[in-house]
Amino acid sequence: MGLRGFRVLRNSAQLCSSKFIRSSRGVSCVESSLLLQLHGETSIYGHQGFCSTKYTATTTNGMWPLISARGLCSFVPTPQTDLVISPSEILAAQAAYAAQRVQGKLQDLALRVTNMRNEDKGMIVLAGDVFDVPIRKDIIHRVVRWQLAKRRQGTHSTKTISEVSGTGRKPWPQKGTGKARHGTLRGPQFRHGATMHGPKPRSHAIKLQKKVRRLGLKIALSARAAEGKLMVFDTLNLATHKTKQVADYVSKLENCKKILLVAGGPVNKKLALATQNLHYANVLPSIGLNVYSILQHDTLVMTVDAVNRIVERMHTPINR
Repeated sequence: MGLRGFRVLRNSAQLCSSKFIRSSRGVSCVESSLLLQLHGETSIYGHQGFCSTKYTATTTNGMWPLISARGLCSFVPTPQTDLVISPSEILAAQAAYAAQRVQGKLQDLALRVTNMRNEDKGMIVLAGDVFDVPIRKDIIHRVVRWQLAKRRQGTHSTKTISEVSGTGRKPWPQKGTGKARHGTLRGPQFRHGATMHGPKPRSHAIKLQKKVRRLGLKIALSARAAEGKLMVFDTLNLATHKTKQVADYVSKLENCKKILLVAGGPVNKKLALATQNLHYANVLPSIGLNVYSILQHDTLVMTVDAVNRIVERMHTPINR
């Protein structure tokens, strides 16, 4: 059992002068100084409960790390490893069990780093106090309400009786006409008259503590990570500004209706041109990442630089 919820089950294994290693990020592996023989089936389960392929193998002086990417785990053999695939009937006979990891325990998450071509670019460890906080809908509601209220322009305006255009003459005598008494034709009861108690330019912003705003962003990121809808790219730089590359990548994703791409620094010009004609793809710099935008998109893609900047911002003390 790894420190972060990764489980390795071994059946009828013979370990000769071997030792188990548990790293600080929950990646478990076995390092054998002489010989490691696994006769039977080896099952690996990621933090999202998905089971990877299972191998029967023999290795000498090798190390097999456990790699996790969006809930999928697999062995990465070393060049010295002699890999033999187990028969399919043996693999189908073993039942898969869900992982024991519970969301919201502030545990660090190991995630695979890839790119638009789905190439393996290594791994990244996501801070648990940012990407694995308990989900609270009440905090999300407060932050979204604050965000939508603050972004209102508040430029609505109506004219009062002193601002409306018109004469100031008394329309008819006070007595003798049989009509109601009036002193001006600019009153609200007349056509083209004033508007009483109408809206005036003002700010609709409401106050919300900085720690609550910060917690809302952590909860939104944690929700996407728990759903397996958070992906990390090494970079978002494109070779061309054509829309086809981004459109082809999104079409290959499962259950993806809208995608949000988050760059570390300023958005690359080619990426902005490639996504501006796609109604289901949007791009933001890391400084502009917000709760409402995350909720509007079911898939979140962040660069390694964006992840580091977000974590650094979340760990920065609040100025009071």
